[in-house]
Amino acid sequence: MTRAFPDTALAADIAAGLARVETLFESQLSSDFPAVNDLCRHVERYRGKMLRPTLVIVAGLAFTRDGEALRSEHDIIAATVEMIHMATLVHDDVLDEAEMRRRGETVNFLRGNETAVMLGDYLISNAFHLCSRAGDPALNLRLGEVTNTLCEGELVQLSRRHDMSLDENTYFEIVRRKTAVLVGASCELGTRLAGADASAVAAMRKFGENLGVAFQIQDDLLDLLGDEATVGKSIGRDLEKGKLTLPMILHVANTTGAERQAALRAIESKDGAALRRALERSGSIDAARAKAVEIVEDAKRGLPATRRAHSRELLLELADRVVARDS
Repeated sequence: MTRAFPDTALAADIAAGLARVETLFESQLSSDFPAVNDLCRHVERYRGKMLRPTLVIVAGLAFTRDGEALRSEHDIIAATVEMIHMATLVHDDVLDEAEMRRRGETVNFLRGNETAVMLGDYLISNAFHLCSRAGDPALNLRLGEVTNTLCEGELVQLSRRHDMSLDENTYFEIVRRKTAVLVGASCELGTRLAGADASAVAAMRKFGENLGVAFQIQDDLLDLLGDEATVGKSIGRDLEKGKLTLPMILHVANTTGAERQAALRAIESKDGAALRRALERSGSIDAARAKAVEIVEDAKRGLPATRRAHSRELLLELADRVVARDS
């Protein structure tokens, strides 16, 4: 995610940090059993943008002084948040019956739901085993709280499938819990480990949570509008599974009569083409995009002053990329 950034020293620091994270990730998941190792090697291909570990590292660099290296705890937390994230992806693929992830076959498609569920559990247990190596119980407590919140978000979303009365506020609370809190914690903990004050830590947490919400809105739009070759994973799963996303919610809330009924019929019959036409006519897709951009702009405005200017510029750039991506 840093190739286009002009500060070569900063890019080198981030690349070195991510390389250490990958080494930690792989060594933590190493097993005596070849069958487990095969599964872990397969799921390692799910590492794509590595947004969360990148944010841990960049936040850490932003609040260290020039010439000061990141702590080993930064690497541990960066690997931990990525492992938690990967576990949620494996479990999400089971819930969505997805067949493709990162342009490859999902674990559940290859090996079945039982294996996928246990692999997700294995990733979670290893994440907290790795986190304990940082030697700070407060880190385990914080990431335990975050993981509980992730699960709550998914459970609430499951309870509201096929619910045509789902409102915008509830949607945002689900998204905050199931996606944004882990992104927020990545920024928060990277900043805290660098020794920043409490106000900077809180501001970075909010920055990350806003990025996470915008990221999920963009993900929902890609699921609705993208194609598998570009997005690199199974699409149309939200409609197939009865999950109302922001453009659908906006359309149902802001239209009446035949226009509203046409969209409801398309949702109920899982007719993606008809739904896209209805949402485009009503402007609901554009409105959802605009909301994601608005949230990113809020995040950028709330970004606190940092010790390293180039790191701050990169955080702003990463925020913009959240809504500019097509995969």
